[in-house]
Amino acid sequence: MRFINELHEGDRINGIYLCKQRQSAVTKNGKPYDSIILQDKTGVLDGKIWDPNSLGIDEFDALDYIEVMGDVTSFAGAMQLNVKRARKASEGEYNPADYLPVSENSTDDMYSQLLAMIGSVKNPYLSALLKKLFVEDKEFLKSFEGHSAAKTVHHGFIGGLMEHTLSVTRLCDYMAGAYPLLKRDLLITAALLHDVGKTRELSAFPMNDYTDEGQLLGHIIIGAQMIHDLAREIPDFPTDLENQLVHCILAHHGELEYGSPKKPALAEAVALNLADNTDARMETLTEIFAADKGKKEWLGYNRLFESNLRRTGDF
Repeated sequence: MRFINELHEGDRINGIYLCKQRQSAVTKNGKPYDSIILQDKTGVLDGKIWDPNSLGIDEFDALDYIEVMGDVTSFAGAMQLNVKRARKASEGEYNPADYLPVSENSTDDMYSQLLAMIGSVKNPYLSALLKKLFVEDKEFLKSFEGHSAAKTVHHGFIGGLMEHTLSVTRLCDYMAGAYPLLKRDLLITAALLHDVGKTRELSAFPMNDYTDEGQLLGHIIIGAQMIHDLAREIPDFPTDLENQLVHCILAHHGELEYGSPKKPALAEAVALNLADNTDARMETLTEIFAADKGKKEWLGYNRLFESNLRRTGDF
């Protein structure tokens, strides 16, 4: 098969892809068509079936693996597939590992690093809370290891949540050593826990989409509730310590307009917000430049950064 990141305008493809989404629609002239999203581990591709009732289009649904034949075109600056034929593929015709984006880092290595960070927390209450979630709760751990950190924008791949969490924790670890003002145990614990709500905000792959709970509450509120419930299971967990930890979670997006129910009031909450934003922005840039594959020096205007991005030249 040809992976999506290898395709160019004008190519004709015939291969198997995961159909992440399929929706029926009608053109301005009243003609029915289907809009689909194809996915492999390198990305997604929008597709259009302009004649869904033709003989070459067999029955298939979203989340089926389908063999498609079509032409790669360009629409509004993005690639699109004009689908001519499509059929549902049978098991054995494809390897599921080719279709789901996965972290380049080993899950076992990342978990070992996470355990090392947990082991460095000396406060007995915070240590017990972290171990209860990341060591004892096997169902949560399985979900955490397999989850993305976002539907889009950054770390939108299997293992992305763990990768992002470790990066944020390492940044917080550096700041705790550089600025004595910061309470390291509180900051490291908050960093490890700041996005645990995403295990319930987003569904597992291949959907990787918002759940009802995620739509209604969001990962920040969900995470705060999870931490509150965990603290209740630990005898004599100090109320003030719980409040400070939950505050860091509630404030980690920094601004009300970015989804934080509270703005940072603690130094640790400020540090967590800076670390979270730093890793999210740098990973976003990494993915933007990687997607371009070094073909252009100037990548054009980006709405997130509100700037015309340029690849750094060689010296």
